[in-house]
Amino acid sequence: MPFETLLAICLAYVVLMFVVAFAADRAAARGHVRWLDHPLVYTLSLSVYCSAWTFYGAVGYASRSGLEFLTIYLGPTLVFTCAWWGLRRLVRVARMHHVTSVADLVSARFGKSNRLAALVTLIAVIASTPYIALQLKSVSLSFEVFATDTPEAPIINGATLGGTAGWVAAGLALFTILFGTRNLAADERHHGVVTAIALEAVVKLLAFLALGVFVVWGLADGPADIMARIARAAEAPENAEGWLLRADRWTALNMVAAAAILTLPRMFQVMVVEAADEERLTVAGWAFPAYLFAMSLFVMPIAVMGRELLPAEANPDLYVLTLPATQGQDMLAMLVFLGGFSAATSMVVVCAIAVATMVSNHWLVPLWLAMRKTTEGEATDLRGFVLNARRLAILAVVAAGWVYHQASEGSAALAAMGLVAFVGMAQVLPAMIGGLLWRGANRKGAYAGIGTGFVLWMALIFLPSVGMGGDLPVPGVMDPWAAAVFLSLSANTLAFIAVSIFGFPDPVERLQGLSFVSAVEPIRHSRMMRSDDRAEPLLAMARRVWGPEEALRYFQAEARAQGKSGYLPDLTPRFLTRLERRLGGSIGSATAHAMIDRVAGGVALTVSDLLQVADEAQRAKEETQRLESARAELAVTARQLREANDKLTALSVQKDAFLSQISHELRTPMTSVRAFSEILKDPSLTPEERARFAGIIHDEAGRLTRLLDDLLDLSVLESGRAQLSISVANLHDLINRALSAASATRPERSFLIDRDMSSEHLGIITDADRLLQVLINVISNARKYCDSARPLLIVRVQNLEADGTIIDIIDIIDNGSGIDSARQSLIFEKFARLNDPARAGGAGLGLAICREIMAALGGDISYLPGQGGAAFRITLPKRPPVGVAASGSSAA
Repeated sequence: MPFETLLAICLAYVVLMFVVAFAADRAAARGHVRWLDHPLVYTLSLSVYCSAWTFYGAVGYASRSGLEFLTIYLGPTLVFTCAWWGLRRLVRVARMHHVTSVADLVSARFGKSNRLAALVTLIAVIASTPYIALQLKSVSLSFEVFATDTPEAPIINGATLGGTAGWVAAGLALFTILFGTRNLAADERHHGVVTAIALEAVVKLLAFLALGVFVVWGLADGPADIMARIARAAEAPENAEGWLLRADRWTALNMVAAAAILTLPRMFQVMVVEAADEERLTVAGWAFPAYLFAMSLFVMPIAVMGRELLPAEANPDLYVLTLPATQGQDMLAMLVFLGGFSAATSMVVVCAIAVATMVSNHWLVPLWLAMRKTTEGEATDLRGFVLNARRLAILAVVAAGWVYHQASEGSAALAAMGLVAFVGMAQVLPAMIGGLLWRGANRKGAYAGIGTGFVLWMALIFLPSVGMGGDLPVPGVMDPWAAAVFLSLSANTLAFIAVSIFGFPDPVERLQGLSFVSAVEPIRHSRMMRSDDRAEPLLAMARRVWGPEEALRYFQAEARAQGKSGYLPDLTPRFLTRLERRLGGSIGSATAHAMIDRVAGGVALTVSDLLQVADEAQRAKEETQRLESARAELAVTARQLREANDKLTALSVQKDAFLSQISHELRTPMTSVRAFSEILKDPSLTPEERARFAGIIHDEAGRLTRLLDDLLDLSVLESGRAQLSISVANLHDLINRALSAASATRPERSFLIDRDMSSEHLGIITDADRLLQVLINVISNARKYCDSARPLLIVRVQNLEADGTIIDIIDIIDNGSGIDSARQSLIFEKFARLNDPARAGGAGLGLAICREIMAALGGDISYLPGQGGAAFRITLPKRPPVGVAASGSSAA
């Protein structure tokens, strides 16, 4: 097949993956995730385990070592079939703590230590580098098969392979950045990537099965003939030593394969992080082993037929390609090529996402925060930095794999390169399993175990794989590679247990240990925070991570759950815990823990605190769901009653002040009118004096009329008898008119106006005059009360979809000191006054009228906390409710 044709097919296939990933992301953004969360899609995504190692290397492995290749599949099969309950528990605990990676899991369990997470990240980076190189090598070799005249023994050209691998690496990095860093999700799920991987899983399975059927029934005479050929190959003298099964090596291989399914970054990503819930494992518990069985079914037949039909110098790792190519089966060879291409690309994409998340959360973000020493009030876009850090990490991870591929010059067998990564990540397993099962395990033990295993793995396995060392010198006693595996894992486990036994976990570790081992919700004790109100700084911090809208929605939902109105919940232990876990889903548990403690003011726990939390957790486990729900409902109701009582008390005080102010506002102009009317009766007044006094009477009468109009307007609006004039209006024009009209308020003040003109050109169906009244009032208040030396007014318009309805949002924000949090819940009440009456210069009815107008228009006006100054949000539907529109039409 011409190389150009092959390249065109590959490009078409990559475009298909882009389309699938884009469509899945669009569906997820619209909330259509039912089919994306189907257990079958989840199970197929687990097939990322079957990388180029298993697609190409398994056949080469079988050709060199006989049935030893089965350990690649037996280890994961044993885990899924014999320990599915443990996997469910792992997923449950990880979802409970919003864990984002295997490093984050270890960090969260052992006191949220970022240094421990950084160590695990280091191992993951080193282990993943040769594995990514393996994928690039497999793609390069497969291209080489089609680019030469002798596919059974292609000539390996370093420049060609390097160039191909470079282009593939660049393309995969681009795909990963586009669909793996589109947003900073609070649960780190990537629907587009997972769906594309599920499709690739089907492609590589069909390709391998098609090749197997061709080999068994096309090249051989059926299963009986294949079994006879395998038996003869096993008895051949040249295979006597290589195909001999050794118990030590067999056991070691099964151990590392089983560990890999739990600890490899890409497997933890798809199995734990991408899982919607633990129920996905009910199907995956049998379906994934079935997938592995199907992938391994024809490995030995392909290996045996390749040895018989291809030249001795042919590369066994490429039998899956060269067999159909030499037999003239171009279409089958093309399908197999796409299967291998899918296996390699899916592994690189998921591995890059997982490792880049670890590098970002545990290396780059903590380093950046430490260097900047960001204050809690500084509006730093942490979200943008995290996304850019992950993109940079993806490029670095893929580039490291390409450099390793170039440095190794394609000399190592695929299976050997894969085993290096398996054993490296297996060093995390003792701490992971111990942390889930043993409350006495502590951070120092985890450091000792992982550190010991890491050093031994580097010395005995990794460095020899790159030509910088030698095998363990135990020939004749035990297989050198198996000895290295047993030694590193044994020393790792012993160090972990010994140091944990003689050490003592700190209080935070105790809490996390209780949560992980008992699988109960973690609860921060009340002594972990200060008593003063820090909710608004926490909201500002969350805005930096998630963006303004998502942070506001989350805080508002938490406030509602506490029975409060507005956007700011109380800093209860449960709220802080939930906030920290959700932040941890975006930036890692250790970084989230540090940021929460910095803003909320964490202090040390005591042993009595731990005992109290343990007692609370035990009681919580024993209570029934019905009692828990009833208690939650009572707590919310009590909170609502307390808030209503507090508000009524405050309003009672405000009412007295309001009535006093109203009497003053009415008496003053009436006194002026009466007094100057008496003066006008004096016949000795000059015409100039008479005109001046008449002007005063006119102004005072106008002031009195405006006050009465406000009172009548509020009364009509509250009674629901307001007649609206509904028409089509341009929001941009209304904002222009409001800014112009409001400029008469304190005209001596020069305001800088920040607007996004393009977003304001929205057609709306509403009462334009009433909406204009609201805009003028809010902008006028900003001109009155903004106390900044260089006043700035920001107007932002957004068009959003909420609950299936298109709404327009108008945010009006100034850069003053804002409104005190204790008064934010009262500002829309008709008896409320923000400032001293003498300073305000009015009756204080403006915002109350605005609230009633927006309710009549089917919208809302609310105060936005955490914006740096006074901020109001006006929410307006595209058209008023049906009843409002009808009344408006009749009025018109």
